[in-house]
Amino acid sequence: MELAAKVTAKGQVTIPVAVRRALDLNVGDEVIFEVDTEVGEPHAQIRKAADFMALAGSVPVPDEWVGADWPTLRAAAWVQQAEHQLNPNS
Repeated sequence: MELAAKVTAKGQVTIPVAVRRALDLNVGDEVIFEVDTEVGEPHAQIRKAADFMALAGSVPVPDEWVGADWPTLRAAAWVQQAEHQLNPNS
């Protein structure tokens, strides 16, 4: 699909409805512009930014971490990562 849109004096572009539908874009969604200047003419691609909050609850939390505050969780994750770096086969 290739569609055109004009850039306003403020640098804004209206994303065509066909693109919004194809990317499932809704009000408040964020998009990412990826610019490629390496191959041929400079060009950009647009994609919907990942909604990390939509992942909430998709990964089980170990019982010992339920209810822990963020600094405690972060420290525990760093410890586990360090242990894994020291003993990758365990």
